This record gives sequence, structure tokens and C-alpha cells, in this order.
Amino acid sequence: MEKETHILVIPYPIQGHINPMLQFSKRLASKGPRVTLLITSSISKSKQALQHTSVNVDTISDGSEEGETVESLIANLDRFRLTVSQSLSEFIQKQNLFKHPSCFIVYDCILPWVLNVAREHGLDGAPFFTQSCAVNAIYYHLHRGAMRLPFEEPTVSLPSFPPLETSDLPSVIYRTGSYPALLDLALQQFSNIQQPNWLFFSTFNELEPEKNFSRAH
Repeated sequence: MEKETHILVIPYPIQGHINPMLQFSKRLASKGPRVTLLITSSISKSKQALQHTSVNVDTISDGSEEGETVESLIANLDRFRLTVSQSLSEFIQKQNLFKHPSCFIVYDCILPWVLNVAREHGLDGAPFFTQSCAVNAIYYHLHRGAMRLPFEEPTVSLPSFPPLETSDLPSVIYRTGSYPALLDLALQQFSNIQQPNWLFFSTFNELEPEKNFSRAH
């Protein structure tokens, strides 16, 4: 019997990232494949609230300890990356022993290293950008060097944007130095942006059904 298509979806363990990826997972599951939303141990208490008839929810370790906050995870990104990489790898291997082996991973864009884990196991993957395209574009221009910090002028000029006040920018940018770990996390999402074959974006606009969009290079 032909094996069921099984897609893993892994968000960063913050509510603003989980919610759009959960909605995406439900929409994806409605098209037929088996979908498993992977949450990490730091938010395992939320597992029951995330259960949905069409989406499986499972937990992998992120190295968090009892009572540890998401803020402390952000401050220990290297530990988070190493632990989740290992536990995700173990989860994929375990699934391969049963009737629902994984075939694809949709990962939060701020977890670009998940693509390496997927390909080590012969899977493909694609990032899901949970923030608006405008915000993502601002981070991308900063990543490419179109902006320099700290700001020397009160306004910023970026391609395809109207003139922006520095206060119009995400707070981790215009409050220079206030959230260095969060800013690094936001910029990491572009570290391997040319490698995936697909990019997924969260949008309030209705997508045209069955239409394929080419990735711009």
C-alpha cells in the first residue's frame, strides 16, 4: 500500500510564530497529507490547546529546564539550535520506523538550520515567514547592508518603500542595541535564503488556488 504523505511543521516556540504556522498546517492538512505540528518542550503545556482534528501535534526537546522561559531560550540560541537539531533528527528517524515516515519539513524562517537537518535525512524543506512581507523586507535590506546601525538620519530610504521614519521600523532595529539577540535571530533567517526550493509567506490576502509562484532570485 502506498505510504501516506507526511509533512512536519516546526515553529519557533513563541505564540506569534505558532499561530500562523498552526493555521497553515490546518489548511495544508485539508488538502490531504498527514501534517504534524512539532512544538518544543518549553511550551509543552500548550499541547492540548493546540490539538486539532486534522493536525497532529507532537513534542521534541529544546533543552529547556523546569520553569524556563522563552526569553532565556533566546539568550541561549546555540543551545536551542543544537538540542532541537538532535531531537528533530531523532524524531525523523523514529517516524521512519513506522508507517508515517516524514517526506518534507516546513520550518519557521528564523530556524534556517532545520533545512540542514532535513537534508541530512534525505528530506526537503522550506521556510515559512510568519511576519508581514514588509517587515521581512526591512530585515532583508538590513541583512544586505542597505541600512547601517546606528542611524545617522531621522529617515530611512529603502527600495520599494516610501521614506520611513526610524520609529516606523521594527523596535529591534530602531532601538539600536536594545535587543541584540532578537535582532540576530531576525537576520539569521536570510543566512541560507537561496538554498530552499520554495518560500512560504503568511498573508491576509486570499491566495489564488492551485497557482504556483516562482521564487525570485
